[in-house]
Amino acid sequence: MEIEVDGANIHYLIEGAQNAPWVTFSHSIAADHGFWDGQAKALAARFRVLMYDTRGHGRSSVGDAPYSLDLLAGDVIALWDRLGIERSHFVGLSLGGMTGIMLALNHPSRVDRLVTANARTETNADFKTLWDQRIELVDRDGMAAIAEASIPRWFTGDFIAREPQQVNRVRAVIEACPAEGFIGAARAIRDIDIHSRLGALACPTLFIAGAEDGACPADDIRADHRAVVGSRYLELSPAAHISNLEQPRAFNEALLDFLGN
Repeated sequence: MEIEVDGANIHYLIEGAQNAPWVTFSHSIAADHGFWDGQAKALAARFRVLMYDTRGHGRSSVGDAPYSLDLLAGDVIALWDRLGIERSHFVGLSLGGMTGIMLALNHPSRVDRLVTANARTETNADFKTLWDQRIELVDRDGMAAIAEASIPRWFTGDFIAREPQQVNRVRAVIEACPAEGFIGAARAIRDIDIHSRLGALACPTLFIAGAEDGACPADDIRADHRAVVGSRYLELSPAAHISNLEQPRAFNEALLDFLGN
């Protein structure tokens, strides 16, 4: 199923219990909603689960507007409005986590509880340079050029060796991501600067980090946690950037505990 919003068609999928609290899942850059299949299955008995493909990813179209976190948060609001969702829990990882924070800041009455995993909230010169290099690489050589380099950033070496089928599936999703969608999202990530606003978050918030995540170091996520009074912090290990795939049981248990209370 899909809706049209701000020049893009947003693909979505609904699963889980009827008349139950909503929980919305938002994936990382170069991923799709299928990265959340394990969490949707774990929560389906107690929640109404909404998964969607970020614009320019999966089966959602690229659209014409320059990407920003405000735009991506607006896509969620439009989706909720179309589906008649007044309030929802929100679970986001990496780009999805950044989207969730912006969503909760811009639309505090719509977010019940927020889980943000493996997500940065501020930029610096080195971070901007890194993303500029990735944008240039994909613009020149396509997604295959970045897919192989993403795997060791996203997962620990032990996981890569232990789960080759999972890794191959992830690699295929990265390669299938439209270059224009990746570049649009990469520019939004590159310019992120919302750490100073974290104190305004009004909803209960859980920050999740991967102890081995070099892309979003645990120290940075702990600093975000300290900036939000009453928030919770969970560090998973061994886990790199895509912690919900590397540590699904612990991730799911944390969601059920946090969202169910």
